[in-house]
Amino acid sequence: MWDLQKYANHLAIIDDLGPKITYGEMNKISAEVMRVVDSRCLVVSLCQNSAGSIIGYVAFINNNIVPILLNAQLEIKLLINLLDTYAPKYVWLPANQADAFEEWKAVYSCYNYTLLKTSYDINYTLHDELALLLTTSGSTGSPKFVRQSYKNIKANTDSIVEYLELNETEKPITTLPMNYTYGLSIINSHLMVGATILVTDKSLMQKEFWQFFKDYEATSFGGVPYTYEMLKRLRFMRMSLPTLRTMTQAGGKLMPELHEEFALYAAENGKNFIVMYGQCEATARMGYLPAKNAVKKRGSMGIAIAGGKFTLIDMNGKSITEPFVTGELVYEGANVTLGYAECGEDLSKGDERGGILYTGDMAQFDEDGYYYIVGRKKRFLKIYGNRVNLDEIDRLIKEKFEDIDCASAGVDDHLYIFVTDETKASLVKEFVVKKTGLNQSAFNMVVVDEIPKNDAGKILYKQLEKYFLPG
Repeated sequence: MWDLQKYANHLAIIDDLGPKITYGEMNKISAEVMRVVDSRCLVVSLCQNSAGSIIGYVAFINNNIVPILLNAQLEIKLLINLLDTYAPKYVWLPANQADAFEEWKAVYSCYNYTLLKTSYDINYTLHDELALLLTTSGSTGSPKFVRQSYKNIKANTDSIVEYLELNETEKPITTLPMNYTYGLSIINSHLMVGATILVTDKSLMQKEFWQFFKDYEATSFGGVPYTYEMLKRLRFMRMSLPTLRTMTQAGGKLMPELHEEFALYAAENGKNFIVMYGQCEATARMGYLPAKNAVKKRGSMGIAIAGGKFTLIDMNGKSITEPFVTGELVYEGANVTLGYAECGEDLSKGDERGGILYTGDMAQFDEDGYYYIVGRKKRFLKIYGNRVNLDEIDRLIKEKFEDIDCASAGVDDHLYIFVTDETKASLVKEFVVKKTGLNQSAFNMVVVDEIPKNDAGKILYKQLEKYFLPG
């Protein structure tokens, strides 16, 4: 996947805990891993943003070993269930977590990570094209994974390198979990060009993050909508960050007003703000909004990446050719993944999608061919015969009440709005009733301690169903 020797003398990783690793050193470790793991097999990798975690991932992919990437903080019972379901031959994990599996033998260690040989005697057949397994559910421990191929990863990485114009002078800083498709795509694409990845597990809410950013002159970072909401609260635009070149955003639709705010900041300060669109089922990225149009096309997720194609279809599956007509977004490209796995037997499956992905997102395109996501196919309710877009409800509330965290869900004729501030609940309900013009009896306010989110900050709507679904 990566020609590590090509950039042998370049720094590949600078870890905020100390290690600085060249591509040559990474290549050497990759060879050492191959001597230990002498055949193609399955390995569970417990990820954190650290040198050891990234080095293991690179070694596995480059040696045709198939990793399942999981959050290192996954609850132990959920982890054991996944291990029993997939029976990996090895587990790659932080050294301080190895004691939890004392019955398994440690066969290799480097940079505070340890490789354990498991005692599972099941060897599930791995399809020749299978490269990687990624979860779409964050830290819930779901056994459902997306099956990504080597071709998927290479095609998507090459497209990202092209539209972001990446080269060896880049220094991205980690802001997202590497077991999350967006965070991983940043690692994949920058390793492809010999760049230096600044690796930290600190959050951007910590002073240490920004000190590390400045000390090693980071050039870019990526974020989901929640990231940019936090950056605004941190008064990011007042910071002095002369080395910053590029800010990317994906993982959900950014509110148009916030999109415009960051786009204007970038334009006025000689930086690039690039909104992107993707799903794990398409490896990572499907669309991007060129920085030059970030202000003009605010709210848009842009155009298809090189080698990809978007179309919209109506409820009858027919193509939509007129602008500003809503339909389901369909993507076609070499980065569309093989399909899902829900058990070990599924790892032998080949390509079930044929390069076509029905995204489940409802979208429109404008007269210039730029696409706008308007909601999820399943994120609509019928309220007294009126079709209500739940994503639009969320957006309206967040625009009106900037300091509130909220989420909407429900069933037909019963919309539930979840908020974290009890003092604002009645005001939110009053506002939504007025905006929609619907009877207030359709709206139910629920105050919760926090809105459930996955590792990447996406709302876990499934966890809210207990409030309105029986059983």
